[in-house]
Amino acid sequence: MIRSVLVANRGEIARRVFRACRQLGLKTVAVFSEADRDSPHVREADQAMAIGSAPAHDSYLNIDRILEAARTSRADAIHPGYGFLSENWRFAEACRRAGLIFVGPSPDAIRQMGDKTEARRLMAAAGIVVVPGSHETVADAGEAERVAREIGYPVILKAVAGGGGIGMTRVDKPQDLSTAFATATRRAQAAFGRRDVYIERYLDRPRHVEIQVFGDGKGTTVHLHERECSIQRRHQKLVEEAPAPNLAPAVKDGLAGAAVAGARAVGYVNAGTLEFLVDAAGDFYFLEMNTRLQVEHPVTEEVTGLDLVVAQLRVAQGERLPWRQEEIAQRRAAIECRVYAEDPAKGFLPSPGKVERLELPSGEGIRIESGVEAGSVVPVHYDPLLFKLITHGTSRAEAVERMAAVLERSVVEGVRTTIPFLRRVLASDALRQGRVHTQMVEQGAFDG
Repeated sequence: MIRSVLVANRGEIARRVFRACRQLGLKTVAVFSEADRDSPHVREADQAMAIGSAPAHDSYLNIDRILEAARTSRADAIHPGYGFLSENWRFAEACRRAGLIFVGPSPDAIRQMGDKTEARRLMAAAGIVVVPGSHETVADAGEAERVAREIGYPVILKAVAGGGGIGMTRVDKPQDLSTAFATATRRAQAAFGRRDVYIERYLDRPRHVEIQVFGDGKGTTVHLHERECSIQRRHQKLVEEAPAPNLAPAVKDGLAGAAVAGARAVGYVNAGTLEFLVDAAGDFYFLEMNTRLQVEHPVTEEVTGLDLVVAQLRVAQGERLPWRQEEIAQRRAAIECRVYAEDPAKGFLPSPGKVERLELPSGEGIRIESGVEAGSVVPVHYDPLLFKLITHGTSRAEAVERMAAVLERSVVEGVRTTIPFLRRVLASDALRQGRVHTQMVEQGAFDG
C-alpha cells in the first residue's frame, strides 16, 4: 500500500498530484531545484527535498538524485507528472529496482511507445491506421528522399525518441530535404540524445483529436472519450476541449475503439493517451501515444466527473479501476487554456522574470491549476507554463463564454503572457463554430 508519494516534478502538476494525495490521506514529498526553492509546490508538500541546481539535468532530470530524495524521505511511490522523466523507461525501471511504486505504466510500455517507429509498427499490427511514412528510421537524406517520393510532399521529419512537438521539421519540396534532414537530426540529438528520425506525410489542415485511456492490472481497459487539441503553436497545444466539436459519431466511436485496441496491444496499465490526426473526410491516423498523465487531463475530469490522478494512485497500488465503460459518459462540456510566460507578438518567445501581480477569477464552472503566485520568479530553465484555466458548462457555448470572461478578468503583470492571444482565439468565429485545425496559428488565423 502507498503511504507516501514523491512527485518528481514542479509547478502546477506537482500541486495537482498533491491534492489527490491529500484526498487519499497520503503523505506528500516535493523535490525542488535551487531555482524553485520558494515555489508554491515546495510549501504545499509535507516534506521537501532539494535535488540540485537550476538546470534540469542537474535536478529534475537527475535520476540518482530523485531516487536518493525518495530514500531519504521514505517515500513508497513516485509520481512523475508530465515532462521531465515521465516518459523515461529507464527511470520507471530504476524506481522499481529501488523498491518504489512508479505511478504510471510499465517500463516496457513506455519504451515501446516512446520509440515512435516501434509504436507505429505495433499500432499497425493492431489494425490501427498510421500516418503514411517510414516504418523504420531513415538512415540518411537519400533514403528520406526516396520515402518522400513514395508518400508525396509535403512531409515532416520527426525524432524517433521525440515528444511534445520538439524537433519536427516540415519539408515542402524535394530540394529542401537534404538541409532539413541535417537540421532534424541535429535537433533530435540535442533534445533527446539520439539523432534518429523518421518521416511522415504532412497532412493538410488536420484536426488533432486524442483519446484518454486507462488500464488496470486486472485486465480492464477503458476510454474516457476524446479531447480536441488542434490549436497549437510549434506542435504544442494551447487550447483543449471536450467533447470535440463537430465530430461525427462514427468517427468518435472509431477513435475510441482504436485507442482501446492500441492500449490493449501493449498491455497498458494506468493513464495514457492515444493521439490521432483526423482529416476533412473523417479518416483518422494514429500519431503517437503519451504514456503519462496529460497536461489537458482536467477537461476530461470536468466532463466525466472522474478524478484521473486518484485513479492513477489506486491502480498503481494494485487496485481495480472503479469504472465500467458504459458508466463513463460526457456529461457536460469543458475547455482549457494554457497560459505561458511567452510573448505571442514575438513568435511566442519565452518571457522569464518575476510575476509582480497575479489576479485570477473564481466562481461557478471555473477551475484553475497554477504553479505560480504573485512574487514567483519564472526561470529560464524550464517550460514557461504558468497556469491552466479550465471552464465547464452544460453546453459548449456556455463553457466557451465562461472562458472568454475568465480570460478578460485574468491579470498578470511582470512577464508577458499568452493571455492576449487566447482572448483572440476565444473571440474568433472559427473557435466559436468549432472549425479548427492544427495549422491555424502558423497561418495567422488569430493574429491581431
